[in-house]
Amino acid sequence: MAAIIEARGLSKSYRSTRALEDVSFSVEPGRIVGLIGPNGAGKTTALKAIVGLTHVEGELRVLGLNPRTQRDQLMHDVCFIADVAVLPKWLRVRHALDFVAGVHPRFERSRAESFLARTSIRATSRVRELSKGMVTQLHLALVLAIDARLLVLDEPTLGLDLIYRRQFYDTILNDYFDKERTIVLATHQVEEVEHLLTDVIFIGGGRIALASSVEAIAERYVQLTVAPGEAARARALHPLYEREVFGRVSLIFEDRPASALAGLGEVRAPSIADLFIAKMQARPPGGAGDGR
Repeated sequence: MAAIIEARGLSKSYRSTRALEDVSFSVEPGRIVGLIGPNGAGKTTALKAIVGLTHVEGELRVLGLNPRTQRDQLMHDVCFIADVAVLPKWLRVRHALDFVAGVHPRFERSRAESFLARTSIRATSRVRELSKGMVTQLHLALVLAIDARLLVLDEPTLGLDLIYRRQFYDTILNDYFDKERTIVLATHQVEEVEHLLTDVIFIGGGRIALASSVEAIAERYVQLTVAPGEAARARALHPLYEREVFGRVSLIFEDRPASALAGLGEVRAPSIADLFIAKMQARPPGGAGDGR
């Protein structure tokens, strides 16, 4: 089955700042991919390239199309949401539905209205009259009503409290995602989304530090927690990263069999959050971030 996204050697500069540097990755159909990186890592630049909003050097195909030259055709099958604050404050809810219905051929207005009927949002309300959580619900109504093959989310819950962040992701997962759809989610809040993901792409300083399925992470990386007295023996096996936690030492190893570590302490697969920190701090990608 053809990949939904194929990126090879993507590079982008903003004046003297290198936003992307030789970035390559692919996204298969029916996957939930986390594009994870700190602020200024290049996440937004990569997503804008995917939906044809910025030009990049290199080769990029999305749904078999060139995002820059075939954007109108591409957006028939793509839904892109940036920040929850992007809707104009003066816009009324019903006019937001009117607008999306007019620009997206796969928008089903009745589905959006059905979702909003389960909330306290009134069709006559202006965006400025809604709380951040209600704006999130409005975004969800718009997303759930679009029958898109690819959903691209750029920090969609930024600035929201934990309850609304959890509601947003749970609704996307339960009411929208299926094996016919693919989701690419950019975030720096790793712990909140790692249970959703099938694949991860770690990015920092405009470079890819890791692109892997979640299943492969458990096969390639091992986390070992030892008492301080065993730390020297563990370090002799060349860990990728280590830190002290509650008086014990936690080390992450790459391509080291768990059987070779079992006698030293507690062995388990690292969480995506722990592995992300290890990759960012142990082998920081070169170049400065783009601030985007």
